[in-house]
Amino acid sequence: MDLKSTGKTKEEIKEMYNKYFYETFQRFDFIAEKGEDDYVIDETGKRYLDFMAGIAVNSAGHCNKKVVEAIMEQCQQMMHASNYCYTIPMVMLAQRICDAIGMEKIYFQNSGAEANEVMIKLARKYGKDNFGPNRYHIVTAKNSFHGRTLATLAATGQPGTAIQRNYDPMIPGFSYAEFNNVQAFADACTDDTIAIMVEPVQGEGGVIPATKEFLQGLRKLCDERNMLLLFDEVQTGWGRTGSLMAYMGYGVKPDCVSMAKAMGGGMPIGAMCTSAKLALTFGPGAHGSTYAGNPVACAASYAQIGEIIDQKLPENADKIGAYFREELLKLPCVKEVRGRGLMIGVEFNKDIATDVKYQSADEGLLITAVRPNVIRLVPPLNITEKECDEAFAILHKVVSKLV
Repeated sequence: MDLKSTGKTKEEIKEMYNKYFYETFQRFDFIAEKGEDDYVIDETGKRYLDFMAGIAVNSAGHCNKKVVEAIMEQCQQMMHASNYCYTIPMVMLAQRICDAIGMEKIYFQNSGAEANEVMIKLARKYGKDNFGPNRYHIVTAKNSFHGRTLATLAATGQPGTAIQRNYDPMIPGFSYAEFNNVQAFADACTDDTIAIMVEPVQGEGGVIPATKEFLQGLRKLCDERNMLLLFDEVQTGWGRTGSLMAYMGYGVKPDCVSMAKAMGGGMPIGAMCTSAKLALTFGPGAHGSTYAGNPVACAASYAQIGEIIDQKLPENADKIGAYFREELLKLPCVKEVRGRGLMIGVEFNKDIATDVKYQSADEGLLITAVRPNVIRLVPPLNITEKECDEAFAILHKVVSKLV
């Protein structure tokens, strides 16, 4: 469906939106009508270089040919079946994911927040099954972001911010410790702590990568205290940081990992994968979802992950990410450029991130602002140095005007 087919003007569409929708996003002033490889195309035909990638979703490009073909083929066979049935896409995808990332069990969900939610539920059940009713406490990182359901909101280490404000009381059972500080996490753990849950790279927190010593230290701490190590890889997973999953680049294996975003190629799907240690924690009735493991979403994910692996996109993310980070250091007013692979944060010396975001869109580049002074760049993983140069030129023009 495009603007022409509606018989309406752009202003009429915006008026309809304002009438019917709750506004929780400050939107760009264009209608996204088409996605094509690394570009979004608006109602006038203007092309935008998409260094948001649908917020780290379109890692193999917009409307990837093989993903589209997989969706169309599956839609003609079966669009939905209950989870009382076996379905081929679900089983094939489960094998592909577990074999690729070295995990033993998987549970599909519909989003990243749901994947984190079920990971929290699994940890609590494991604690109660094995250690008693009080073993449910989880320590997460300050400035983390794990989702917007009530449980993942409580797990998010941003008390007092707009993310949590007005949703009190928070669900109990969570506390927060300083990111990249093993001792702080050790001090935050109690006899009732069952798990530590962190992002290998904090995305909404300002694109802060974990150090290798930190993640390895958490693994050791969890092993010593009979706790689980949970990684939230909703944004870092599937090639974004230069390896299939970020933990694979750190040499640390968690007990449980969540994923979503890039795994679906644009279709809503998430998952939780676990080691054999947790294989018996869930049984019939322990959890459920009507749409989780939907055949169309699973077919899309199977094709998307195949593209990520076959095109060697993690390797490209590692190579191009290193090049792009070096270029971004040449921007005016830059305090720091950080990240792993093609998950990049640029911190400025001034609070200009929001202005950079919207003025860059006017110039044909889509990015996000995650802090008043930090922009985030998460482009498709198949981008080239040429496209990075185009993005840099726009950013340089915009930032130069603002400072």
